[in-house]
Amino acid sequence: MAIHPGFPSSPYETLQPEIRWFPADETLRETSSEKLLPPLVHKIRNQVKAWRDTHCQGATDTSKTLLQWWFNYEHIVSKEDGTLFEFKYYFAQLEAIETVIYLYEVVKVKDKYDLIRFDSSGAVSAGMFYEDWLRLVIKMATGSGKTKVMSLIVTWCYFHKLYERDSKLATNFLIIAPNTIVLNRLRADFDGRRIFFKDRTS
Repeated sequence: MAIHPGFPSSPYETLQPEIRWFPADETLRETSSEKLLPPLVHKIRNQVKAWRDTHCQGATDTSKTLLQWWFNYEHIVSKEDGTLFEFKYYFAQLEAIETVIYLYEVVKVKDKYDLIRFDSSGAVSAGMFYEDWLRLVIKMATGSGKTKVMSLIVTWCYFHKLYERDSKLATNFLIIAPNTIVLNRLRADFDGRRIFFKDRTS
C-alpha cells in the first residue's frame, strides 16, 4: 500500500488530494490512482477541495457559520481531572462534513442519478441502487472520528432545519448500529446527548 512521501504525520493537517493514500504501490500513483479508488471518491474529493478554497461559496449561512465555529475557533475544554486543553477536529472530520454539505447544498445531489455524475470509473449504474431516496455514505478509517462526524451531521441537519427556509432536513434522528458492540459504544456517546455537551462545539 502506498503512502506519499509528503503525507503529514499530524491528523490535523490538511491533506491535499494528490498526496492521499491509495491501495497500490506508489509508482502507480500517476497512472492508476483514480481507477483504484472507490468510483465516486476521486471527483468528489477534488471538487470539495476546490470548493473549500472558495471559502465554501454557495453554502447556506447556517452551514458556513457551523463550519467556522467547528474548525476555525479555539475550543478550550476540560478533562475529567479538571485540566484544560484545546480540542480540535481532525482534517478527516472536516472533509467528511464538508463533503455532505457540498453534495447537498452546493451541487444539490438529490438521488442516485445525481451521484452517478461523479463516477470516474464508468462502472457505476443506477441499477446498482434499489432505493430512490438520497443516500450519502462516508467511509472513514478506524480511529479517524466517525462518531464525532455523526454528531456534526446531526447538528448541521438540526440547525439547517431551524434556520433555512424550506429546508428538507430534520430535527429528529434515528441512529442504527450493526451490532450490540457498536450500539453500546454509540449509546455511551449519544445517551443524554452527552457528545454534544462534552465537546462543547456542537
